[in-house]
Amino acid sequence: MPYEPLPIVIASILQGLLWAYFWIVIISAVLTWIEPNPYNPIVRLIYSLTEPVFDFVREHLPVIFSGIDLSPIVVLIAIQILSQWAIPRLADLLVSI
Repeated sequence: MPYEPLPIVIASILQGLLWAYFWIVIISAVLTWIEPNPYNPIVRLIYSLTEPVFDFVREHLPVIFSGIDLSPIVVLIAIQILSQWAIPRLADLLVSI
């Protein structure tokens, strides 16, 4: 039974984590439209997972235009770049070493 090289396995795990975080960011953005109960444990978990990243983006980029916060879009684009380009290239590089 052939085994996958370790960098490929790690890249697959990272891809899965990024995919999950992608959906968490989308859910967080949708929650801002419907304003759920902030004491709900699921809402608190989602906000605790996304707000530190959104705050980092807000501190380093001007992403609020006319009262609309675009930091979730920046985070989603960054996740796509990491998922589609950076992680596969890094895995290929590590396998070839």
